[in-house]
This record gives sequence, structure tokens and C-alpha cells, in this order.
Amino acid sequence: MSSPTRWAGVPLTDRRTERRALLIDAAFEVFGAAGAAGLSVRSVCRESGMNTRYFYESFTDTDELLGAVYDMVAERLSVRVTEAMSAAGSSVRTRTSEGVRAVLGFASDDPRCGRILFTEGRAHPVLTARRAATQDLLMDLVLAETASTRPAPDPLTLRTGAAMFTGAMAELAQQWLTGALGDDLDAVVDRTVALVLR
Repeated sequence: MSSPTRWAGVPLTDRRTERRALLIDAAFEVFGAAGAAGLSVRSVCRESGMNTRYFYESFTDTDELLGAVYDMVAERLSVRVTEAMSAAGSSVRTRTSEGVRAVLGFASDDPRCGRILFTEGRAHPVLTARRAATQDLLMDLVLAETASTRPAPDPLTLRTGAAMFTGAMAELAQQWLTGALGDDLDAVVDRTVALVLR
């Protein structure tokens, strides 16, 4: 377990921030190995090497910690998608292609991330609310992207299309993770873009 000297000389705020991050990382590892059912105060403290008092310094329970894990993974996905589309230039087809590739690649590069966002996020009561918030963030990205096209769609068409695309991407990622779409990422991205931009 963590020794008191580990934090010697570190300001209190920094100590708490670092300990919270270590607990989130530990929970991510535990989740990856055993799913949400394996997540407990004891398992996370064992993985992080910290005692339970540090756990309760940052989180009231494992549900709150699991939410923080989801938020961390969702933020990483958001950054990856934004960076991929920003680097893709101005072509709508290329930007769409790189956005889809970023989502699917992120989900499969580390299956734990895909499991948190697209599998357990559908069924676990703590994660469903987080998933809805993430869907809203992705929809905002789609809305911003679509609004720049010319001629610009009317607001209802714009929002309806963004909602459909965002929901479809979550299902696409789930199918990709299960292997139902095969293992050729390029082919899946190409088919997706062709359907979206038809």
C-alpha cells in the first residue's frame, strides 16, 4: 500500500489530483480484466497500491469511480476524432472517412475502451447516463460538420441527420467490436462513408 513518504513535499491539492488519477487508471485496468462486476474498492486499491482512505478521499463509491473512468475514455475518443478530422483537410468525404476510422480504430485498438463506451455503456445503469452525454457531444461534432456544407440543410433536417448518424455510429462500433463486420477496417470505413454520403 501507499506509504506516507510517497507524498512528502507534494502540495495537498496536487497529491489529491495525482491519487485520483491513479485510482481512475487502476479502475480502468480492473475493468479491462473483469468488467464492471469486478470493480470494488478493494480491487481498485489493490491495483493502485493505495489504501481505502485515499479511495474515499476522491470517490464516494465505485459507481462514481466507474463514471470517472467512462469520462476519461470518452474524452480520449473525442480528442482522437477531433484530431483525425482536423488533419483531414476540407473534403467532406475525407473528413467523414477519418472520423469514422477514428471511432472504430479507437474502439478496437484497446478493446477495454470499446467495452466501456459501446458495450457496457449500453447496459450498466451508471454508464447509460454517461453514454447519453457522450452521444450529445458527438452529435454536436456532427452538427458543426454538417452545418458547414453548402447548401446548408434546414435546422430540423440537420438535427435529424446528426441524431441518426450518431446513433448509427454507436451501433457500428458495437458490431465492429464483436467481429460481425469482419476485420478489414478500410472496407468497413469505405462502406460506411458510401452509405452516409450517398
